[in-house]
Amino acid sequence: MISKALILSAGLGTRLRPLTDVMPKPMVPLAGRPLLEHLVRRCAAAGIGDLAVNLHYLPHVVTDHFGDGAAFGVRLLYGLEAQLLGTAGAINNFREFFSEPFLVLYGDVFFDVDLTAFAAAHEASGATATVGLYHVDNPTECGLVDRDATGRITRFVEKPAVAFTDLANAGIYAMSPKVLDYIPESGFCDFGRDVFPAMLAAGEPLYSEVLDGYVMDIGSPQKYERAQAYVASRA
Repeated sequence: MISKALILSAGLGTRLRPLTDVMPKPMVPLAGRPLLEHLVRRCAAAGIGDLAVNLHYLPHVVTDHFGDGAAFGVRLLYGLEAQLLGTAGAINNFREFFSEPFLVLYGDVFFDVDLTAFAAAHEASGATATVGLYHVDNPTECGLVDRDATGRITRFVEKPAVAFTDLANAGIYAMSPKVLDYIPESGFCDFGRDVFPAMLAAGEPLYSEVLDGYVMDIGSPQKYERAQAYVASRA
């Protein structure tokens, strides 16, 4: 049973200005609650109660809202990045914390999926890491994967010039602590560009799971509006 997660929350959110002039991107509101609160509550509901959150831009907006996490049914551990460390480099502020299997969630992705089922699929496969996938309309703007009939990933390409699938990286991962062996202990490091290709080259079992549910990266005003409409329709 996975009980820990890293929620990546350090991005600048420049495409959502002026909204992100006063708050980091994971704190933009959806149905009256910050996106990050939706993610934290979904973790709590899945029994994932120990959460690490990396911060960089306007960190006090996050810490003032969540405190230690007790009011939201979780325990929060914060890591402040003086310089952005990337999706994988963010783990370096929490290496000892992730000594057991854990999830990684992108703080600018709204999702309505079953995290318990995703974690169970990862554990059943014996994978070193499992990448959540979803179908997209704009595959050349995403990280794409090729996979075999068992779900094992054979190729991972970040924003290819020519699309070879419509299954994209959802920004939801399940990981063994062995993944940390592929993350340098300092400097910038990205899962899609650095870690996953290195794991494939080393023959690590890197698997995928197509997510059953709603996933929306809110990185643009148009996608943010679509996520708002989805949440409103479920209220």
